[in-house]
Amino acid sequence: MKSLVTSIIALLFCSVVWGGYLEEDQDVLIPKDWTHSGAVSPTEELELTFALKQQNVDLLEETLRLVSDPDSAQYGKHLSLEEVSFLVRPSALSQKVVHHWLQSHGITNCLTVRTGDFLQCSMTAEVAEKLLPGSKFQRYVRDGQSVVRSSAPYSVHDDVRQHLDFVGGLHRLPPKGQDLTKASSNLHHKHSKASLHLGVTPSILRTRYNLTTADVGSAQNNSQAVAQFLEQYYHSTDLSEFMGLFGRTFPHLTQVDRVVGTQGVGKAGLEASLDVEYIMSTGANIPTWVFTNPGRHETQEPFLEWMVLLSNISDLPWVHTVSYGDDEDSLSTAYMMRINIEFMKAGVRGISLLFASGDSGAGCRHLTKGQNSFRPSFPASSPYVTTVGGTSFKNPFKMSFEVTDYISGGGFSNVFPMPEYQAGAVQSYLQAGAADLPPQSYFNTSGRAYPDIAALSDNYWVVTNMLPIPWVSGTSASTPVVGGVLSLINDQRLLKGLPVLGFLNPRLYKLNGQALFDVTEGCHLSCIDEQVQGRGFCAAPSWDPVTGWGTPNYPALLAALLEK
Repeated sequence: MKSLVTSIIALLFCSVVWGGYLEEDQDVLIPKDWTHSGAVSPTEELELTFALKQQNVDLLEETLRLVSDPDSAQYGKHLSLEEVSFLVRPSALSQKVVHHWLQSHGITNCLTVRTGDFLQCSMTAEVAEKLLPGSKFQRYVRDGQSVVRSSAPYSVHDDVRQHLDFVGGLHRLPPKGQDLTKASSNLHHKHSKASLHLGVTPSILRTRYNLTTADVGSAQNNSQAVAQFLEQYYHSTDLSEFMGLFGRTFPHLTQVDRVVGTQGVGKAGLEASLDVEYIMSTGANIPTWVFTNPGRHETQEPFLEWMVLLSNISDLPWVHTVSYGDDEDSLSTAYMMRINIEFMKAGVRGISLLFASGDSGAGCRHLTKGQNSFRPSFPASSPYVTTVGGTSFKNPFKMSFEVTDYISGGGFSNVFPMPEYQAGAVQSYLQAGAADLPPQSYFNTSGRAYPDIAALSDNYWVVTNMLPIPWVSGTSASTPVVGGVLSLINDQRLLKGLPVLGFLNPRLYKLNGQALFDVTEGCHLSCIDEQVQGRGFCAAPSWDPVTGWGTPNYPALLAALLEK
């Protein structure tokens, strides 16, 4: 007991002397699936990312609103990376203070980005713990993956705190990837009475969403991208095999245009194979990039690394799809707020960011004994991205109409307020379904609601490691499909001399469901307790927090989004 009290006093003293925490609400508890394997050597090299405070964030947000609102005279007048940099670059004082602080600890091996708001620096563990009092670096392992993280909160000197948002590489352990085959096998068994359905393929998607063989890309200045993390790699041979099996009826590409990062030499990942194959078969004939982050540096946060890359490349693909997420409550508010600014920076450049809504329904967080709440996911809950939910066919063995896929993530943020662009639609849902909603203690009725749109997420065929695999499911499937559809619409806009769609949500919500197949049946899963008994939210006419506005009807959506 004495040593514990001494440690607490020392930590408090340290905080008083040095200033305070940047991420006061960061959960530093290590999840049970990670095993502690000892402290790191004082001489071990670490890589930390310093997020410098940006200028003109309010102006950035207003600019995003104007360039994304089709009723604005500024609609589509996107900024270049250089213009974004001029807008948000940290002040000269912030840059000077942070650089001086690092140099005073002997830290000189740093890289920056074009917007000047991230510094990535190498240093020893001993230096890092002196730089960031309270931090204590330990090694943790899970399924053969090793990471170095601090097992305690860090603080920074008062003189520096006002110039930083957070320091990356201390907390935020990589989330475990979705077991796509396990999720799908449950559905397979559920519907095993019939055996005729061959599963979702590109031709099934094209038929359901009214894409013809002629609906492929042709614009010279169009491209799309997927981002991969957690040691997920695609193989070009798998892509060729997939297109040979399932892409015979429409023109397509069989090679990725560009890989940003390091492609691993091991086995292909099911997630990576799924993402690449379906964005390239839906957004067919459109050059595609793959952002691959191996996460080999043990203090690297793969998602953060991708965000840093976006601030360092002038000419990026117009549509990015990401099948990645974490529980909102496991992240610090400071971190999420700063990541939101990064999303805004992308949006004002005309980039559409699509995130999977997750495969845990409404989620469930155990608060106290007998008391639970739903558990929103981030970045799905960000107001500055387009979040994609999932559906399945009513009859899983026929091309029937779509209903909710019960794993489809959705709900209401506990951190971000409801943005103006969706307030009317969400309030209509809450009022119309008031009698059938879960108890309000389970969710925040004033939070950003998601998803925004959906697509089929059940029973996909994927080729990985040269093996065709059926029954793959998850919003990791629906997200690249919607991404490919938006890329095709961008293609037609570019051919007409129109700007790309950019941040889609303000325009999507003004459509009020026009040009989308409304999904009105089915509920998703949540807490298994007496109050909700495993049921979260249910689909309803118009927008709902399970399937958003519904799924794409391509020719109608193209017509609606070609008007301006």
